[in-house]
This record gives sequence, structure tokens and C-alpha cells, in this order.
Amino acid sequence: MSDQQDAHVLEGALAPARNPKLFGHHAAEEFLARSYRSGKSHHAILIEGPQGIGKATLAFRFAHHVLSYPEPTDAPATLDDPDPASPISRQIASGASHNLLHLARPTDEKTGKVKSAITIDEVRRAGHFFSQTSGTGNWRIVIIDPADDLNRNAANAILKLLEEPPRRAMFLVLSHAPGKLLPTIRSRCQALKLSPLGDKDLSSALSFLGLPLDGGKTEEMVLGLSKGSVSQALKLLNYGGTEIIAAFDEVIASEGPKARKAMHRLADVLSGKDSEVIFGFFLDHLSDHLTGRARHAALAGDLHTADRQAKLVSDIAEKVATAQAYNLDRKQTILSILDSAR
Repeated sequence: MSDQQDAHVLEGALAPARNPKLFGHHAAEEFLARSYRSGKSHHAILIEGPQGIGKATLAFRFAHHVLSYPEPTDAPATLDDPDPASPISRQIASGASHNLLHLARPTDEKTGKVKSAITIDEVRRAGHFFSQTSGTGNWRIVIIDPADDLNRNAANAILKLLEEPPRRAMFLVLSHAPGKLLPTIRSRCQALKLSPLGDKDLSSALSFLGLPLDGGKTEEMVLGLSKGSVSQALKLLNYGGTEIIAAFDEVIASEGPKARKAMHRLADVLSGKDSEVIFGFFLDHLSDHLTGRARHAALAGDLHTADRQAKLVSDIAEKVATAQAYNLDRKQTILSILDSAR
């Protein structure tokens, strides 16, 4: 597996490039297989849906299918589980396939951390990739994972490739929030919407990863809080997500010195070493919490409170972005966020 793929994989998960199983998206698999077999498959497919539900795994499964059957008329009408021992699987898993390029946020060579965006330099790799002549005459497939991470220049560069795709080129464009993409990018793709996993499929996916749910309160909590996302479930189980939620609830419920102590305890955890994943989890949970407040107020007819809570979501996102851009002290940023959220 390439270093870039490894940098994006959660503890307990399998990189999509080497995951042989996909749960809960049979209709999408059938659509892709049949569309390809018909010879009328779109050159750019926008696979959209919440984070962690299997979009990237589906993209790599479909890429494996296409590269295994370069002539659409020879392809079966279903996507089978890839054989990890096959040459194509080994090449894809190691990032060594000459016919598949995975574009994701790169790792900063100096800091070893994943960068905040997919840059134009990454997209130039796609241009070079397509300029090379395939010795086998096979397809050339680019997986953009996710397109939400493209910065403005990179997005415009991808758009040019989508507008004039080379022969036998295919783009699998992933997005957690397609409404935020350039409308011109969306218009040049065929949309394929994936839904969050149902409880049964989520449980099966976790069992496959060696994390069977016990059928008790833990299962009820994980299924309820993960919202059909394997990545959210992994953050709850392997990254202390449940403890973060409990600590946040304590902050909200407490007053005076007790609240300040709870805020500092939570901020210490979220600003500690290697806390990027759990910090992101906290921000997602906080956004959901405030959005829920806004919705509840709106339903109660309190539009002033609803508007204030909705604005707070965007204000916090802006505050976090500013802190990251200027490398401000994270603990102080978190304390400020918690103050405003209370």
C-alpha cells in the first residue's frame, strides 16, 4: 500500500484499495456493472454520500472490474469481490498500477502530516498520467478522493480534464458534500448517490474488520451515533469517540468552576499529540449538536435562536480554519469554541 493511501486510513480499517468487501450498496454495484457492460458508461461518475459509507471502496472495486475486463462486452453484469492474490489487485493495493491513479490530499514531506487540500500539483500528476500511452491499450482511471478537498486551482484543472477527456479515460469523483463542488464539475459527471448503511450492513462491516458488536448497550450506542458510517463507528470504538461525547455533554450540563474544569480536560485531550482524528470527530459532533439545537428552536417557532445557532456553526468553522491557517494554539481555540457553544 502506498504511503499516501496509508496516511488516510483509520485504525482498524482497511484501505479501500485493498478492501475485498463492500456492504450495503448492491444497487449501485449493479448499476455500474451493467452500465459499463452496455458500452455506454459515462466517462466521469460522481459517487456521492456521507463520509465513511464505502464510496472509495466502491470506486476501487469498479476500477478493478474495468481493468480486469477492458472490453465492456466481455464484462459480467455484476461486480465480484476482487481476488487479493491477482496481479491487478496487488498492483492496485500497492499503488503500482499503471492504469489507475488515486488523487487524495498528499503528505507534507517536512511535517509528515496530511495537507489540508488536494493541490494543483496533484492534478498535474493526472495530466501526466493521461499523457502516457498505455502499452496494453487498457483504460486509464483516476479516483479523486474526495473532490471536496480540491483547492480552487486544482478544481479548475480537473474541470479542464473532464471537459476534454482522453480516449478510454474514466474519472471516479468522490464527494461527501457535492453541493459544495463547482457546478461545472457536477454537470460533467453522472451522479451516483449512496445512502448511509443500515444497521445490519454496518454491523456486518464492523464484524468483517474484527469489531463485532456485542448486542448490548455498546451496539445500540454505536449504531445510533455512527449514522450508518463505518468511519464514524471506528472513531467511536477505536479513538475514544464515546468518551469525547460524554465529556462534551458534561461541559454543556455543568456551570461555574466545574464547567471550566470539564472544558480544560476536554481541550487537553483534543489538543494532544496525534489528536487530528478525534478533533475532527469532535467538530462533527459539535456541528450536529448545534444544528439539532437550531432545528429544535425552528420547530418551536423561535426563529431568532434558530438563526443564532445556525450562524454559530459557520462561525466555529471559520474560527477553526483561521486557527489552522495561522497555526494558533489549538487548546485556546477549543476553549473559545466551547465557550461559544455553551
